[in-house]
Amino acid sequence: MKHLLSIEDLTVKQIGEILALTRKLKAARGKRSHPQPLKGQTWALIFAKYSTRTRVSFEVGIRELGGRVMFLSNNDIQLGRGEPIVDTARVLGRMVHGCVIRTFHQKDVVDFAATSGIPTINALTDDEHPCQILADIFTIEEKLGRIQKKVVCFIGDGACNVPASWMLAAGKLGFELRIAAPRKYQPSPDLLKRAGGKIIVTDDRAKAAEGADVVYADTWISMGKEEEEAQRLTELNGYQINDQLLEHAKPKALVMHCLPAYRGKEITNDVFERHAETIFDQAENRLHTQKAIMALLAKAWRK
Repeated sequence: MKHLLSIEDLTVKQIGEILALTRKLKAARGKRSHPQPLKGQTWALIFAKYSTRTRVSFEVGIRELGGRVMFLSNNDIQLGRGEPIVDTARVLGRMVHGCVIRTFHQKDVVDFAATSGIPTINALTDDEHPCQILADIFTIEEKLGRIQKKVVCFIGDGACNVPASWMLAAGKLGFELRIAAPRKYQPSPDLLKRAGGKIIVTDDRAKAAEGADVVYADTWISMGKEEEEAQRLTELNGYQINDQLLEHAKPKALVMHCLPAYRGKEITNDVFERHAETIFDQAENRLHTQKAIMALLAKAWRK
């Protein structure tokens, strides 16, 4: 594994290695024995999209692994003035040891990785959010055991980056994924075909949640979709995690949200607060999972 650009690029073995190392690094946090595979390295964070959890977890993670970090927004570098991503990649590849990119187009991350000659991590694009889903899988396995044969139910906009990465993970790891969304917000047939596995897409919320081990929400208004807010609030109304929906899931089903949460929209305040421990464990696990990813990449590039 030389980069982390997509769940699709990972083998089942590589996913297992990430999850196993995540457990070790989480247990070792704060101890003198904590490994520092990035010692002497400087990593760049290029963020075209704003962030709380992604920026903080990567900055803290790089430092805890012994590295130094520089944060670069579009306003800080020539990318924001039209410099091609491949030229930025050629420059940074000569100066830093790794790069984490949060941007709009998946192609930009792919092109950077192909050109820079340094480990590159997709910290979110419009197409995928692989670090989030790996952390989510780790959280599920912490609380419920192996994800194989579990049922994960996603409620809301099924055509955005989070369910896309969930679909690619389901095709590899043998769990059942159900996506409940209005027809307009359902994933493309091409992505369903690429993902493979047992994925059920429906507009029936109760059917999707029936017997689910995990019920999962994301915001209805992803970054870059703000102009569609009024339309989305109308069209996604009802695709909400609430007490009525959870009656169909398993009695001790996990409720998860990748945050930020807009209470009263995709999830009710009462449900959010009852399941806050799981949701914020999920958020914390971004740190541990991303540290594992960076440690494995650093090891691969040393060979």
